[in-house]
Amino acid sequence: MKKLGLNRTGLAALIAVGALGLNACGSADAENADTASDSDSAVEVTDMAGDTHEVPADPSSVIATDNRIFRTLADWDIDLSAAPVDLMDDGMEETKKYTDNDDILNIGNHREPDMEMVTAAEPDLVLNGQRFSQHGADIAKAIDDNVPIVDTNIETETGEIDQEFRDQISLLGEVFDREDDADALISEFDEALDRAQEAYDSDMTVSGLVTSGGDINYAAPTTGRAVGPLYDILDLTPALDDEGSSDHQGDDISVEAIADANPEYLIVMDRDAAVGDGTSSGAKELIEESEALQDVPAVENDNVYYMPADFYLAEDIQNYTTVLNDLADEWSK
Repeated sequence: MKKLGLNRTGLAALIAVGALGLNACGSADAENADTASDSDSAVEVTDMAGDTHEVPADPSSVIATDNRIFRTLADWDIDLSAAPVDLMDDGMEETKKYTDNDDILNIGNHREPDMEMVTAAEPDLVLNGQRFSQHGADIAKAIDDNVPIVDTNIETETGEIDQEFRDQISLLGEVFDREDDADALISEFDEALDRAQEAYDSDMTVSGLVTSGGDINYAAPTTGRAVGPLYDILDLTPALDDEGSSDHQGDDISVEAIADANPEYLIVMDRDAAVGDGTSSGAKELIEESEALQDVPAVENDNVYYMPADFYLAEDIQNYTTVLNDLADEWSK
């Protein structure tokens, strides 16, 4: 019986075919490995605007612009390559990691942001919100097309600022793999909210005020800056139910109109305490020296709560937690 055999040419061809097969398998394996590696190094999140992003699991250059998240990021020891440092409170201990760091490229403020700093940072992740929400398109133009811009902005006029904060902090927890820390922050907030809700007597009428530039302005329920959202989550009874805006200085309304409403409790944000030049009187002085307010029950009975001095700059979940706990303590007396 004749044996089958291969000549040198045939053997070489067979080896070549085998090599091609092995190379093809190797290329496929390498491609699959790269795909798996890319998948493992990215996290899919849905931001506050409802958009889905693939964000790097371990970003090398992070830009954050949202005042409401700086304290959380600092607490979690997240390094920033660029940020609007001008908008941070340089007296806040928690964020000195950023304000005392000359290596962070300063984007400036939201009125005249320096987009060259955004480009120079070469970010692979951008967290954008609050005052910088209006600059999302400009930021996108200043960075590579594939860099995710995650919207962290909360809506303060929905009547559900509590849920907005829960969603925002949960989002940050997902982005930075800090879900447990996020849950802890949310739990502290919820406990404070429960305490304040339980301590409040709905028979007590409340008015919100914003002092700015030496003026006493009105903070309307729901829409009023800083104070307004508290009406909804605490179901406060407004002494004055006039409509207003979210203007950062409050709405212009006569002090006499506030006095006529006869509020039994006042909640006040002193804007100048955070951004003033020191020439305007503080909120406490303005209210105590206002002749029109002297006979108002809230002033007569010293039932005036002044929000933390840094509140206007850091309207974050931590500050709202502080306010809710303070109000719970006051109303429990």
